[in-house]
Amino acid sequence: MRSKKATRSFELEGECTRNPGFQDAEGGESEADINAVPGDKQDSSEVKLDPPEEEYTQIKPYAGMPKEVLLLYSSQARYRVPREILFWLMVACTLALVALTITVIAMSPRCLSWWQASPVYQVYPRSFKDSDGDGVGDLKGILQQLDHFQYLNIKAVWISPFYRSPMKDFGYDVEDFRAIDPLFGTMKDFEDLLAEMHNKGLKLIMDFIPNHTSDRHRWFNLSRTRDPHYADYYIWTDCNATSKPNNWVSVFGNSSWTYDDVRGQCYLHQFLKEQPDLNFRNPHVHREMIDIIHFWLEKGVDGFRMDAVKHILEAAHLRDEPQVDPNKPPESVTTEWDLYHDYTTSQVGLHDLIREWRADMDTFSREPGRYRVMVTESYDYHEVEKTMMYYGTPLVKESDFPFNFYLLDLPQNTSGLWAQHLVNLWMSNMPKGQWPNWVVGNHDRPRIASSAGQRYTRVINMLLLTLPGTPTTYYGEEIGMENINVTDSENQDPAGKYNSSLSRDPERSPMQWNDEMAAGFNDKNNITWLPVHPDYRTVNVEVQKKDEGSVLAQYRFLNTLRQSELPLHRGWFCYVHADANVFSYIRELDGLDRAFLVVLNFGKESVMTDLSSVHELPGQLKVLMSTKQINNGKVFQKSRIQTEAGEGLVIQYSTSTRFNPSHPAECYISEKACYMNVMDILYKC
Repeated sequence: MRSKKATRSFELEGECTRNPGFQDAEGGESEADINAVPGDKQDSSEVKLDPPEEEYTQIKPYAGMPKEVLLLYSSQARYRVPREILFWLMVACTLALVALTITVIAMSPRCLSWWQASPVYQVYPRSFKDSDGDGVGDLKGILQQLDHFQYLNIKAVWISPFYRSPMKDFGYDVEDFRAIDPLFGTMKDFEDLLAEMHNKGLKLIMDFIPNHTSDRHRWFNLSRTRDPHYADYYIWTDCNATSKPNNWVSVFGNSSWTYDDVRGQCYLHQFLKEQPDLNFRNPHVHREMIDIIHFWLEKGVDGFRMDAVKHILEAAHLRDEPQVDPNKPPESVTTEWDLYHDYTTSQVGLHDLIREWRADMDTFSREPGRYRVMVTESYDYHEVEKTMMYYGTPLVKESDFPFNFYLLDLPQNTSGLWAQHLVNLWMSNMPKGQWPNWVVGNHDRPRIASSAGQRYTRVINMLLLTLPGTPTTYYGEEIGMENINVTDSENQDPAGKYNSSLSRDPERSPMQWNDEMAAGFNDKNNITWLPVHPDYRTVNVEVQKKDEGSVLAQYRFLNTLRQSELPLHRGWFCYVHADANVFSYIRELDGLDRAFLVVLNFGKESVMTDLSSVHELPGQLKVLMSTKQINNGKVFQKSRIQTEAGEGLVIQYSTSTRFNPSHPAECYISEKACYMNVMDILYKC
């Protein structure tokens, strides 16, 4: 029988290369010892030893070598040195990669948020799409038309109020802030709409109405009966049915005070008498409104447009406001324009409330991609500095931007100089580094195609979509809808019932989707809450989709261009020229050899514009897009750029010379960034 050592030798001979010099790790015996015949009496002193250089004859490492063999080679220079070089090279590469990553992060400008990258599209739900045939638009109707926003490349949708309401002011008189009015659908309809919008990458901005409630709200009914908790939820003061506490006048006209027989006092309402003002000096009211904000944010809404914020607080002393005309008899003071509103608007403490709401909303903005936006509405007219306060301060943020209504004044004077003045009014007063916003139409102001004229619809859309900041588009502006004519018998607006010239119904007509019954607004019958404009057969979405030169096609092209071109959505904005007809500016980005010249003719005649003094422009300029389709691709000498009245040009050109370094006073940028062509990235510069 073979011994264990013999068996072991046999196995090694079968599996490994024969290596006589290898010592057994366990017993320290050589292979010769293992193979020796038992009983052999040979003296160890007589064993002949090989020369030292022949002691180990294995030349190369072999697969499956034991650790002891591997260690014999690992210490040799030809193996050790490459190994160390590779190790330190890997360390150096890792450190370089980490340093590069940190550098890129540190030098990268802040990414634009969703409310900066896309226009905000306002939906007036009563007039957008009727799904059930009752003649009034609803939430399911909006759901049916979500593809329209995607077609326009719109990502942010602001929907006017759909809370439960008696509809005295079409939803701005809220009876229940946590319920959907049956006219618009159910809470499930809202949740379905919100879920589908998010599935399609759309964001929903709700209207929030903090200043007042409906007089049918539970709070008001408890307050008028002097419930201990709700007694001071509204502004009450002693008076009688004939004698008012002061001369304050509501936005809709006549006294801001109404006597309540149940309580035996007057309550304040800065809008309709059915819209009593809340008392924000009561901490319970403030807490209630924060809870309502939480309710909708937890539902998943992406932000709020804060309505009528300047009216939220009133002076506690209730003194008379000074008259604009001191000689006017007090009894004839009946409109808001008769008074300076020193005690009913923009009171001390207002911005503290807004900052708290902002901080509260920020707690819901921590999830990536779910930033909750806040937009404030305040018509401050010539007091632009009051509007700018809603941006907050460098240390404390308020709204992301206040609505900019100054472009609504374009129709007052259609000229290049006037357009530049209105743009500069905002840009020169806006705090450094803030994000601008532009509005050319909404549910309270005449449509731009009617107020400025159909001739200027396209050029105004071009202005809106090529200025820096966030454009706001009122439904129908993208197809050039106009106001309707509303007779006294057809009037629905409470402001119009007080004064027909103040009616807002003309700009709230049903959306024109196609040339079929009720313009496609209601495809079940011909019932519509307001008349459809007579031009709906030619001015509608379906027809304009088929026309490459339509208002809709040009809006879509400009919006897509704005979002795809760095100079247009985050580059420099620089004034170049303005005269009685033309307003022109440049959009450029440092490091990028591609820039855009925008030439807009707001005048009443065809003109030739000479920009030869602008040395940064190349001699020849090719039109990328004209509002007159026939001029697309046309080449102009920069000294002879011709535009027709109401025509706008977007000219793309290449240059290595930037305009902004030589004209700092004429240029603006929200957050400066430069482009690195080699790596195709933006960096702080």
